[in-house]
Amino acid sequence: MNTLKNVVLVCTVLFLFSKCKKNEFSAVPNVAVNLVLNINSPQFFALQGIGGFQYYFGGSKGLIIYRQDNDNFIAFDRHSPYQPEKNCIAEVDSSFITIVDPCSGSKWSLIDGSIVSGPTAAMLKQYQTSFDGIYLRIFN
Repeated sequence: MNTLKNVVLVCTVLFLFSKCKKNEFSAVPNVAVNLVLNINSPQFFALQGIGGFQYYFGGSKGLIIYRQDNDNFIAFDRHSPYQPEKNCIAEVDSSFITIVDPCSGSKWSLIDGSIVSGPTAAMLKQYQTSFDGIYLRIFN
């Protein structure tokens, strides 16, 4: 009988955890992304220096592209993962250090997308990047 109680308890905990996880990490819509950007082009001037960022079309609600160092970029979807059904669009705040969801006040680090503050329990959706010194590819 104890074994049955343990099984029921474990199943209940797993069920509740999966429900919480589903709500906390509600999916930003999956949208195919496959962009190739010439970073030396004048339109990407903001990305030519380390620490530069730029908004760009793509993903669910647009992208935030950030240059981490000479060889590495990071690209986030602007669609806030906190209550994504509200379609809130994240933006880089005036400090140029964090990305903020204007609907909930949730904040993420521009450098790596980690959670800084607010009610969110999910990081920003991130796309893969590769850079060959001239062309930046953003894809999923």
